[in-house]
Amino acid sequence: MSKYLLKLYVTNMTPKIEASVGKLREVCDRELDGEYDFTIINILENPQLAEGDRVLATPTLIKELPAPVKRIIGDISNTEKVLIGLDLQKSN
Repeated sequence: MSKYLLKLYVTNMTPKIEASVGKLREVCDRELDGEYDFTIINILENPQLAEGDRVLATPTLIKELPAPVKRIIGDISNTEKVLIGLDLQKSN
């Protein structure tokens, strides 16, 4: 299985974002057998990274690898919908 590369762009870490990230990590650990890298990028601290990935709104969650690139913009609190939207189900 290919390793998954996930990036979450935020403007700040609110309690809601922190809770969503925790749930997302738990689901990724379970569904992807821990075979993923997850990076949180604050666009206020790293605007060049957001520009490079063409991030226009936050939060934006991007699955870069494996291809194709997929993104979710806005609420990431429903982790099951995020997994479906980013095609993050484990291959059998």
